[in-house]
Amino acid sequence: MDSNGPESPGMNDDGEEEFGFSRDYFLAREQAASSRKKSARKLSEMDLIDEQVLRAAASEIVPKNEEGIAALMRSYKNLYTKWLFELRCGLGLLMYGFGSKKVLLEDFASTSLTDYDVVVINGFLPAVNIKQVMVTIAELVHDKHKGKRKASTGNGQKTKQQFNTQTIDDLFTFLNEEEAMDGRDSFVCVVIHNIDGPALRDSESQQYLARMACCSNVCVVASIDHVNAPLLWDKKMVHTQFNWCWHHVPTFAPYNAEGVYFPLILASGTAAQCARTATIVLQSLTPNAQSVFRVLADYLLANEKEEGMPVSALYAKCRERFLVSSQLTLNSHLTEFRDHVLVKTRKHSDGQDCLYIPLPSDALHKLLSDLG
Repeated sequence: MDSNGPESPGMNDDGEEEFGFSRDYFLAREQAASSRKKSARKLSEMDLIDEQVLRAAASEIVPKNEEGIAALMRSYKNLYTKWLFELRCGLGLLMYGFGSKKVLLEDFASTSLTDYDVVVINGFLPAVNIKQVMVTIAELVHDKHKGKRKASTGNGQKTKQQFNTQTIDDLFTFLNEEEAMDGRDSFVCVVIHNIDGPALRDSESQQYLARMACCSNVCVVASIDHVNAPLLWDKKMVHTQFNWCWHHVPTFAPYNAEGVYFPLILASGTAAQCARTATIVLQSLTPNAQSVFRVLADYLLANEKEEGMPVSALYAKCRERFLVSSQLTLNSHLTEFRDHVLVKTRKHSDGQDCLYIPLPSDALHKLLSDLG
């Protein structure tokens, strides 16, 4: 019995230590849970500043490692000859990497593509007119071949006028029929800043751009910034139509031009900012959906004291204007609006579902004026 006596205190110490670990573990879990509850705050509850003030402050941020970035840009300049050779071989250049590549592409175009016509597409804009781009390319190709065909100036002007009235398919037919002069030594280079931008992200725009890149008179230099940009294209588009040659060119430059049309998350929701954000979203929807939204907005502005517009009333007004043919069509539009947080639903005092737009009246007025 005495021989077991000295071991008892040791066993007690081990038990106390194990109990201490268990207690600390559960205390830590409890504190973590309570801290998570305390941090569950909404962005709308924060005291945000005006967007212009925030942008002005952001513009004054001193860039870091300027010498290293300048050396990086000089190394890219040494690749210009290689990039031009790849274009003349029929490849498309696709630039990716962190930082805005707008200045880099413009410098490449202004120094190495001086012997060619260049068309610039700013894909970061809220809207891009693909047909107008095609008309511009067709006019440039026509002018390149005009001297060779010895066409008169009057006929040239007539052809240019016809380009504006032709469909996109007709423009592609014209470009495909015109053989490139001197092989790949003469072409129109299309520089696309952010080919993955909001205005070009839909399937139809990408298909048109891919068909454009296939034309023997056209070569494409583009940049991407979205991590999922490659999902825009299938295998045929990547390897046959665009025929991309990928280049990793991080510039670490701020997205000054590209970020103008995106509201800052830490800026206060002014009427102008709210209207601009909603306008960007609405411009990505169909004209019919925009018209349905306008009907709802007009009703809410005319009846500001009401809790919202009943769904049945919206359906009746839209049907009168031939905007929808059935309740199912209206529901599909409303689903789009809800997905983009343009429209919300709440119960009316009589129990009906009412639709309302979560924007102040002045922002809604500006939104409608921006839509035209």
